Amino acid sequence: MGKTAAQRAAKHGPNAAPARPGAPGAGQPPQPKSSPGLIVIAGVVTTLFLFWYLHLLVLGQLTDLSDGLAMPDSMVFGYGEDHLAALRAAMDADALGQLSYVHKTAGVLFPLVFGMTWLLIIGLNTQRRSLRWVLFSAPILFVVADLWENIAIDNALGAAELSSGDAALAGTLTVARWVLLGLSLAAAVVSVFTRRVGRPPELVAKDKG
Repeated sequence: MGKTAAQRAAKHGPNAAPARPGAPGAGQPPQPKSSPGLIVIAGVVTTLFLFWYLHLLVLGQLTDLSDGLAMPDSMVFGYGEDHLAALRAAMDADALGQLSYVHKTAGVLFPLVFGMTWLLIIGLNTQRRSLRWVLFSAPILFVVADLWENIAIDNALGAAELSSGDAALAGTLTVARWVLLGLSLAAAVVSVFTRRVGRPPELVAKDKG
């Protein structure tokens, strides 16, 4: 015998839908739906934490082992062979090993988490496929440049002899990394803006209300 509406409300709450004979799942509470927005929020929070941890905390602390010289990763406008040579002279093998360890841990996690989060943001907000792939290119190239930069810096600082080619490659990748990070942020803004512009006026008015 089927349950009455009052019995269903007492068991499942006042929002329980009336059961229909023969309907699958009749009388069962609605299942919660996963929201991509929650994943995006978690990704953004994790990205911000990793950025703070890597650039502001760990790399800042490593300057204590380099006589105050800045770590290459944090130099937005790049550096030259002279700066890397000074780092090699100031940092012993243990200090260079710590920098290399940072590159293999937080230095890998940050670009990967950032890249996946920003691809999700752009993918959810960009309707046109051609524009989506153009915007995708910035975070994808950022991940490539960041991971390659880690390797280039470790190779330049750990080589038996510092070469101008290794120094130029590391410095170029550092500048490219920061430029692509800025372009990735701009790409996310563009994706959100284009989605809002393309929405029907009544939906935009509803959001504002």
